[in-house]
Amino acid sequence: MDVIVKVRDPEENLEEKIKAYKVKKRIKTAVTILAFVFALISSYLLVKLQTYTSLRTLQSYKNKETESSDLKYLQYADGMLKYGRDGIAYINKKGVEQWNQSYQIKDPVINVSGKAMAVAERGGNDIYVMDEKGAKGEIHTNYPIEKIAVAENGIVSTILNNENSPMVVCYDATGNVLVEHRASLTGTGYPIGIALSPNGTRLQISYLCVADGVEATRVGYLNFDNTEEANKEYQVADDVYKNTIVPTSFFIDEKKSVLVGDQSFMIYKETDKPKLSKTVKLDKQIKSFFHDDEYLGFILKEESGEYELRLYDMEGNQKLSKTFTGEYGNVKIADGNVIMYDGTSCLIYSKLGVKQFEGTTEYEIKEVIPVFGINKYLVMNADGLAEVRLVK
Repeated sequence: MDVIVKVRDPEENLEEKIKAYKVKKRIKTAVTILAFVFALISSYLLVKLQTYTSLRTLQSYKNKETESSDLKYLQYADGMLKYGRDGIAYINKKGVEQWNQSYQIKDPVINVSGKAMAVAERGGNDIYVMDEKGAKGEIHTNYPIEKIAVAENGIVSTILNNENSPMVVCYDATGNVLVEHRASLTGTGYPIGIALSPNGTRLQISYLCVADGVEATRVGYLNFDNTEEANKEYQVADDVYKNTIVPTSFFIDEKKSVLVGDQSFMIYKETDKPKLSKTVKLDKQIKSFFHDDEYLGFILKEESGEYELRLYDMEGNQKLSKTFTGEYGNVKIADGNVIMYDGTSCLIYSKLGVKQFEGTTEYEIKEVIPVFGINKYLVMNADGLAEVRLVK
């Protein structure tokens, strides 16, 4: 019987060794990458899940001149607005002025939508409209101004005090009247809140009225997009809420808006016309309300004297509830962080509920802005701008 012995081709054996080597190398590379990613994530979480109590100044930008104590600051575009009785200026993240607009306003009221903004004197007759490039126009009203709202394209709506016949008037940025809506104390009620859609074609008005002998708010929506009747306004919604005052409202986008009452908020959605989508009862006194493009935020007062921070998404679903102590007159949400400050005290929560910072500074805080980098912020104070990092 013949025995056949098969001898492996040396080249075939070499190919298998090379293949096995490549597999081992890929596995080793993958393990190294995974270990590196895990280390990065662990380090990031270690940093983000801690509570910090101090600030380390990385850079500071001092004011060239002593500034008036009445100046206020507001995060805007890629920097912030600085405004007071004598004018308004846009400064970048190094404190350098990009433009300024002078005026004489005793009690300035400001409204921002996207890159457009308007400032007016409460009780006065002048409105100044700007964007990140500077002045867009000025508006002069015939009656005293009570409230203003601006759209992203610079259209401005205002409530004007005309004794027993208050008015809501819309202007373009240069002062031309686009829409004039007269309210009636015995009919619609007195307008107490207004909001414009981003493109300025929809106007929401809240009226204080009496319904069935009790105080109520009438919510109306007007449409000016000229789709049905050219150059003519028409009302597309009219709802009444008894025992509720709704002074605050804003548009999330062209088709969705939010109205905030004394102990609840409502979300309206639009297909052919605005309709109530959801009402959320808060059952606690609202101390302050704030929002960004993703979240609705509330500071609610507890019976114990403490406060509750509560966040909702834009569909009205609760996402966060945290109890804290201390009075904070300024509250905002920016880059997923809820920032509270008052005087020298500051408290910061992440949108996940992690208390990132609780402490005090050596100066009175005017504004706080998150910037690129882990735990980095810009803090505006009376002396200038400081870039800081949260530390233990």
